[in-house]
Amino acid sequence: MIERPPKIDKKHFSKALIILKDKNSLDVIRRSNNKYLYWDKVKYQTTSDDFSPIDLWAAIKLTRNLDYKYLQFGKYKFAFSQTDYIQEILHKFDLNVGGNLGAQKLIPEQEKDKYLISSIMEEAIASSQIEGAVTTRKKAKEMLRKNDKPRSKSEQMILNNYRTIQTIVNLKKEPLTINLLLEIHKQISYNTLADKSDEGKFRDSNDIYVVNHIESEIVHTPPDFKEIPELMEQICLFFNNDKHDYFIHPVIKGIILHFMIGYVHPFVDGNGRTARALFYWYLLSKGYWLTEYLSISRLIIKSKNQYESAYLYTENDENDLTYFINYNLKTMDLAYDALRVYIQRKIDEKKYITNFQRIQNINDRQAEIIKWFYDEPNLLITVKEVENRLLVSNQTSRTDLQQLVEFDFIEQIEINKKKKAFVRSNNFEKILKEKTNHNIL
Repeated sequence: MIERPPKIDKKHFSKALIILKDKNSLDVIRRSNNKYLYWDKVKYQTTSDDFSPIDLWAAIKLTRNLDYKYLQFGKYKFAFSQTDYIQEILHKFDLNVGGNLGAQKLIPEQEKDKYLISSIMEEAIASSQIEGAVTTRKKAKEMLRKNDKPRSKSEQMILNNYRTIQTIVNLKKEPLTINLLLEIHKQISYNTLADKSDEGKFRDSNDIYVVNHIESEIVHTPPDFKEIPELMEQICLFFNNDKHDYFIHPVIKGIILHFMIGYVHPFVDGNGRTARALFYWYLLSKGYWLTEYLSISRLIIKSKNQYESAYLYTENDENDLTYFINYNLKTMDLAYDALRVYIQRKIDEKKYITNFQRIQNINDRQAEIIKWFYDEPNLLITVKEVENRLLVSNQTSRTDLQQLVEFDFIEQIEINKKKKAFVRSNNFEKILKEKTNHNIL
């Protein structure tokens, strides 16, 4: 559905050289390159009446070609530029996403584990929703916290993603191999494919297309399946090897790896989830530890058309990866800002919990549990969910809840013969007022 750029001939390049001497036109070119506009937007930019949109496009392409860095995988050639915007945002990430000083200021040391679990959940849910998982964040989080068995393909996708991201956190210092990549795909696609034998296996046919489902139009035909082993070996080498003809910033390299899995489409299904998992893996391996806390997929969902367009712009414009790099950097920047807002909100909530911590004979964990029931009167919670939320042992979770039962804040109910849960007691508000001298609010 993306309009292809026009073909440029010598006549247009001759005009392009004149455009590059025109000050007003140069300003348009700089803006277009910094935003890295594709032809479908460049054609509406205005310059002198003497120049056509194709002339302007020729001038823009000429300046981009001068700045290109080239890559090759198999017989497929790619290029990318480093615009002022890209260099600026990479500097920000170096300071805050990989830099220990900035990161330590952002996340309180004692809260790191809780934020990490929450962000992994968010990423697992959102990455699955991009690929078609149909569920709400609330239901998905309940399933993960309560350790419930998935009841649908969507829930299975989310659970797989959650476990895979946890695996990657543990693998972050390991080099990428074909076997490890296949193992990641097997874990990420478990019980979600039409044919179970496709789990953890490269596709062995060319019956795979990337289709725009609205118009049923093929928008990308991946390389022949016979090329996949060689291409994936080269991608593994690219992942593991830092020695290139020129320096490639780790964040850019991670984004290129993300793109290449989507481009090669080595699996029957689950390519997008595997690509985003590989992106996380690479950045974590290079010390960008705050990446664990960024739910990038959550923002991709909100701009899914732009995500898909970034792939198509790249392929339609001579495999210029800058479109895809630009989109992902913007998304990472938004994810970082969202993380800062989220952590500040949690810090504010922490201050609010101090009201509950004044209750005599209860610990900080129990104060937090009481707050959950205060905020959600109909909350139903299990020992396992408390264990997962607070990152404590099963015994600690059980003891905390049992003491709150004894204090009459909550009561235990039977869900079935094996499973028990906890709800607010009928005396919850009365006990809370007595214990806090009416000073909760």
